[in-house]
Amino acid sequence: VQLQASGGGLVQAGGSLRLSCAASGRSVTSYVMGWFRQAPGKEREFVAAISRSAIRYADSVRGRFTISRDNPKNTGYLQMNNLKPEDTGVYYCTAGAVITGARNLYDYWGQGTLVTVSS
Repeated sequence: VQLQASGGGLVQAGGSLRLSCAASGRSVTSYVMGWFRQAPGKEREFVAAISRSAIRYADSVRGRFTISRDNPKNTGYLQMNNLKPEDTGVYYCTAGAVITGARNLYDYWGQGTLVTVSS
């Protein structure tokens, strides 16, 4: 499975962005799709994940971010609203077998897309 993340950019605080994660190589319908982010000098952290029947969010983004997927398009999305400067970082899409916040349990990773939120 190859994952290609896109949609990052520069936005002012309070603004919105929509990230996309296009999968290729095989169908990801049976996989969990997730998003992690890494701010400069910090560890990569869990943001959100979606399976066939469940959704999970980090506390820091719950209520502001929405994760979704379009299985026929083999694509996942992360709608980010009311962005804050602390949301700045490289956002990575990922796919795995279980819905979890543990990054070592995900099998496939995209290259990342940079999100910068200015104050």
